[in-house]
Amino acid sequence: MRAASEFLTPVTLELGGKSPVIVDEGVDLPTVARRIVWAKLLNAGQICVTPDYVLNIGQQRDKLVEHMIEAIKEFYGEDQKACPDFCRIITQRQFDRLSSLLKSTRGKIAFGGNTDSEQFYIQPTIITDVDGEDSLMGEEIFGPILPIIQAESLEKAIDLINKRPKPLSLYVFSDEQKHVDKVLKGTSSGSVCVNDVMMQMSLDTLPFGGVGNSGMGRYHGKYTFDTFTHEKAVLHRSSGFEKLLFMRYPPYTESKLSWARRFLAKWRSPI
Repeated sequence: MRAASEFLTPVTLELGGKSPVIVDEGVDLPTVARRIVWAKLLNAGQICVTPDYVLNIGQQRDKLVEHMIEAIKEFYGEDQKACPDFCRIITQRQFDRLSSLLKSTRGKIAFGGNTDSEQFYIQPTIITDVDGEDSLMGEEIFGPILPIIQAESLEKAIDLINKRPKPLSLYVFSDEQKHVDKVLKGTSSGSVCVNDVMMQMSLDTLPFGGVGNSGMGRYHGKYTFDTFTHEKAVLHRSSGFEKLLFMRYPPYTESKLSWARRFLAKWRSPI
């Protein structure tokens, strides 16, 4: 932005962030778990719209974790390190950062936690008993580590999201439309996907981009064209009927002001 400001060049920025997943009570836990695990572990979590952490509502957390572990083993086998479909961390620096997060968290490792520095391997990891002040919540994880925070209610989950910088994406699993509406109205994020994860990225008919700390501007499909286009306003007028425009020219007499008031009273801008 500093470089662009020198030339007053407009910019579109996609900056990422911690994309939350709200899991409401009463949902189909096996399906929800599979979808979250798929998105979280695709490319070992190194995707800008990867689910960053889960906000679980109600007493279903342990069941949710069980189904997540089942999904991990279904997708990547009992030995995830030996699975050719499970990616490695891209650099030593990123591996060290993720390893440090694993060591510093106050949460409980419910699954995984193993690493291999020679291969830049971080095992798929689920961590429970995490709170908003944990080290895992201090930055975008961008790796295969999934913290689960227990929320007392949907309102508490929304409050926690709103205390943090605005995320690039937000995901909510719920069978209650009024709960979905409450999340949509009560939060701000670059995009939202309801009852699935990351699929909003696949539609070129939907704009994609961040808001606040997660970016600015939109792209995808026609939105990309609009982003890189200046829509120039052009108005063509006739040189005739000049006498009808007398009231816009000085001197502004009481007679002209009276005409102007009558004109403006009949014409109202749609804005």
